[in-house]
Amino acid sequence: MINTNIIYRLDFVQNLIYSLERLEKDRNFCKHHMEHFLSVARICYILCLENSLDIDKDLIYSAALLHDLGRVNEILDGTEHNLASVEIAERALAYTSFSDEDKKLIISAIKNHRRLQEGLSFESLFYKADKLSRTCFNCLAENDCNWPNQKKNLIIKY
Repeated sequence: MINTNIIYRLDFVQNLIYSLERLEKDRNFCKHHMEHFLSVARICYILCLENSLDIDKDLIYSAALLHDLGRVNEILDGTEHNLASVEIAERALAYTSFSDEDKKLIISAIKNHRRLQEGLSFESLFYKADKLSRTCFNCLAENDCNWPNQKKNLIIKY
């Protein structure tokens, strides 16, 4: 988890985490904070293990930490957050020891985490983990949520 902690400690990443928490403090629906990032990482790690997909835990946690930081840009200027998160990730990954191949995989997962990915790949499991991380079954705003019921996590799965 060396690279995940390098990324987490970067000043600009800390500023984005803080800004996102501040910008979403009054949000009634799912928030994009450290709890969400860690839930995505943990669920994705479990999914990779269950599907015998050999993906390094540090890579998974780094992708999860970075995947929604672009929400700050989305809130402030309307940029799609997955695209803004890619730019943030590219900057953060420059400080890590990940191989170029690993960096491309992280970027691909972040870029595509909003679109359903078919097949059995890291990107498809990351997409699934992001959606499974939502605790709709315990949400006070569940009745007001725009997600269709078939997308909501109304039972505990992970």
